Amino acid sequence: MNDAATGAAAAPEGVQRARKIYARLLRYAWPYRAMYLVGVVGMVLYAGSDLITVFFTKTYLHDALALQQHQSVLRWLPLGVLLIFLSRGVGDYLANYFPFWVGRQVVKAIRGELFAHYLQLPTAQYDRESSAVKLNRLTYNAEMVAAATTDSLTVMIRDSLAIMFNVGALFYLNWRLALCLMVAAPVIAWLVRNVNIRFRRYSTRIQNSMGDVTRVSKEALEAHRVVKVFNAQEHILRLFDQANELNRHTNVRLISARSISNPIVQMLAALGLAAVLLIANREIAAGTMTVADLIPFIIAAMLVSQPLRRILNVAGPLQQGIAAGASVFAVLDGPSEPQGGSYAPRRVRGEVEFRDVSFEYATENGAVLRQVNLTVPAGSTLAIVGRSGSGKSTLVSLLPRFYDPTSGVVLIDGVDIRDYRLADLRRQMSLVSQEVVLFNESIRNNIVFGASDIGEQQLLAAASAAYVMEFAEQLPQGLDTMVGDRGVLLSGGQRQRIAIARALLRDTPILILDEATSSLDTAAERHIQDALDRLVKSRTTLVIAHRLSTIESADRILVMSDGGVVESGAHAELLEQHGVYAELHRLQFSA
Repeated sequence: MNDAATGAAAAPEGVQRARKIYARLLRYAWPYRAMYLVGVVGMVLYAGSDLITVFFTKTYLHDALALQQHQSVLRWLPLGVLLIFLSRGVGDYLANYFPFWVGRQVVKAIRGELFAHYLQLPTAQYDRESSAVKLNRLTYNAEMVAAATTDSLTVMIRDSLAIMFNVGALFYLNWRLALCLMVAAPVIAWLVRNVNIRFRRYSTRIQNSMGDVTRVSKEALEAHRVVKVFNAQEHILRLFDQANELNRHTNVRLISARSISNPIVQMLAALGLAAVLLIANREIAAGTMTVADLIPFIIAAMLVSQPLRRILNVAGPLQQGIAAGASVFAVLDGPSEPQGGSYAPRRVRGEVEFRDVSFEYATENGAVLRQVNLTVPAGSTLAIVGRSGSGKSTLVSLLPRFYDPTSGVVLIDGVDIRDYRLADLRRQMSLVSQEVVLFNESIRNNIVFGASDIGEQQLLAAASAAYVMEFAEQLPQGLDTMVGDRGVLLSGGQRQRIAIARALLRDTPILILDEATSSLDTAAERHIQDALDRLVKSRTTLVIAHRLSTIESADRILVMSDGGVVESGAHAELLEQHGVYAELHRLQFSA
């Protein structure tokens, strides 16, 4: 089967799918239908003004000029013109403002629903798709959806009404001439259908290319220091130019399809009008028709061409909106994080167990964890060490269910964590990761982040324990100082202290420290380590560390290699074994 036949076979399926997507998009506007109906009234007024113009012209020509009677028509002519344009102006305002108001409600609803779903996406989904693509969907695609649900719909309704009114006027004025014009209608309908198919295809490509432009831009702007220090501006520019050129090329193809459709439609309309004029000339010569009858017919015919052209032009944004809606619904219909079972304890004791746990991110990449068996008694401190890629961070990522084991089970207090309600499971633990995440808010809000019913004394205690007050008191606004985008206005050590204070404030029975002191200088590390040593005594703590000096006092040290546990014991015991831990210790302290 050739490409043309394949395309023809796929077209009905694509049309059906597009209709379903568009119907689903319109459901977002349905709650605001009363406001939209006000806009429809405006559309009727706007479209009706064309019809009034045609019959006003007919009356004027017949009564004032053709029949040389009813001279009062001439006196009323100025007022009639004002009323026509007043009706048209009011209709235009109503037809634009109220649908636009509905459109912004649709954008707000879709963005809110999409963003809420983003927050519930599995971590694996974040691994597979860049944040730039998600942002592009949240911003650019949402705007395209609004254009489809309201802007395009407004043009379609308003101009369809105008076409219907004027076509009705044509048949009323002279049905024989109107039938001659209608010969072009099937050809125009076929053209519109094919243009829509092309628009839909190009619209999907445009959105994909916009995602690439956003991704390259975001990566370059966020990593501008790396770009500068490695003099990689030319490399980044090449990547951006490639994405930018693809976006330009696809948009040009879309405009090309749109631009060629208008002249074709106009030419078809002109051919029909030329045929009408030929027939009209014969009828006028035969005396069966007058010029006063022909002129209103010509005006009505010309008034059909403009809304027809606008409907063709709106096909592009409409198909872009449908393609954008498809990408949005693909996310909304996708799976969210499993919410777990119904077990919702107020506070667990904190005993953690990994039983025959294996995990792999992707089958083709092999296992990251292999048959891990581990028990951490409540209130004890477990340190996990090993070379990069040994599976340390992956192991602790299973505890808050960022991922679920490929096989085996993780338990807290003897209960499978999948039986916990997810929100209650995560309420039992705090995390300070190697990558410090701060939000563009005040120091205070970053510490309190996600917590509720926090008093000032609790906040100050956590901030003091993490030595945040040591530098915050030196700032003009203290804890109310803004930290900047991703905490850029603070040093690495200061950012890390805020993250530790945030974890300490929650006072959870389980604490996960993933390289929590990696960004601290020696003095700050010693201060915070003293605070952590006091605080971890009352909670189960899992510590991932490369600096072995920070975990020597841990109750137990786990040594991992290639996804498995190779050694386990206290610091002194592991040194006596002269194994992997002793080698890591020797390399680190002999440097």
